[in-house]
Amino acid sequence: MVDKKSRFSSTISIKNRRASFEFEFIDKFEAGLVLHGTEIKSIREGKAGLQEAYCYFKASELFVRNMNITPYSQASHFNHEAKRERKLLMKKKELEKLKTKSEEKGLSIIPTKLFINSKGLAKLNIALAKGKKLNDKRDSIKEKDLQREMDRTSH
Repeated sequence: MVDKKSRFSSTISIKNRRASFEFEFIDKFEAGLVLHGTEIKSIREGKAGLQEAYCYFKASELFVRNMNITPYSQASHFNHEAKRERKLLMKKKELEKLKTKSEEKGLSIIPTKLFINSKGLAKLNIALAKGKKLNDKRDSIKEKDLQREMDRTSH
């Protein structure tokens, strides 16, 4: 018999690497996902992408759009649509806080990381973010280069 803990303690972690380059994170949240059919199997295989994904409010509910979950290879005609919009599950107070902050000018809600938690559930880290200007992006590159150079000289 397989132990449940070991079965779910996978290292599936799909990150949106462009997000930290394009945006400055103001606040971070964790949300559950409403998935259909074979979507969880594709996520467990690591076949998902967050590059073009964004979150938005429809009424008082939060949804993620353009998150790509590749159709499961071993499924028949009951497979899922790759880029459908998916509902995010959060506490009501967190949703209200996020909605009021996101209505400010220039703020977006960006998915940053998709992972499987210890209970085997798919979770999505999202961030309230402000778009960076071109000179901010250059500063980020300089800081990363300096840090890399300091790490290299210390070893």
